[in-house]
Amino acid sequence: MARQLITLNVQNKEAVEINDNQDRYLSLAAGHEQFGINILRVKEIFEYCELTPIPRMPAFICGALNLRGQVVPVVDLSLRLGKEATVVAQRSCIVIVELTGGKFEEMEVGLLIDAVHQVIDIDQQDIRPAPSFDGAINTDFIHGMGKVEDNFIILLDIDQVLSMSDVTLLGELSESSETLQLDSVSTQSENEALQEEAGGEQA
Repeated sequence: MARQLITLNVQNKEAVEINDNQDRYLSLAAGHEQFGINILRVKEIFEYCELTPIPRMPAFICGALNLRGQVVPVVDLSLRLGKEATVVAQRSCIVIVELTGGKFEEMEVGLLIDAVHQVIDIDQQDIRPAPSFDGAINTDFIHGMGKVEDNFIILLDIDQVLSMSDVTLLGELSESSETLQLDSVSTQSENEALQEEAGGEQA
């Protein structure tokens, strides 16, 4: 089944290099909180699609999808951050991110989230250290707090959201495509997606 590719200017990596004092983040919602992920780590964003369940996996691994022949494990971000499991709704989507370092360098993982919002620019001087959150969120996962106008959003360190043992587990899962029967997720080109989006706004 073809899934709609959500385009928020995440494909052109050169376009996000603004200046040495500014970073660009994808703002999103998970577990009733607002988060940001460095846009350079974001590969693609899809509408939610049915996932293939994987037995004997940690609860936060909610399944896998076949992305152009590659098995991509999907993590429930809210559950991984110690909150309630994501309830799939109309705006739920899967963000494909790239993990770096360790045995499985440049491994792709999907994050199931409540919604994506926009791409935002944050000056490095507007990033503050993370507070304790009284244990509600593991601060090891947090790069800092980004000030956006009069509000702050939690900036995630995507490499820390998953432990080394998690990464090893997901990497082994990604290499096990021969043992998993997954429906292929085909995507539209960016131009097609943009044309459909423009057509919907004109309707």
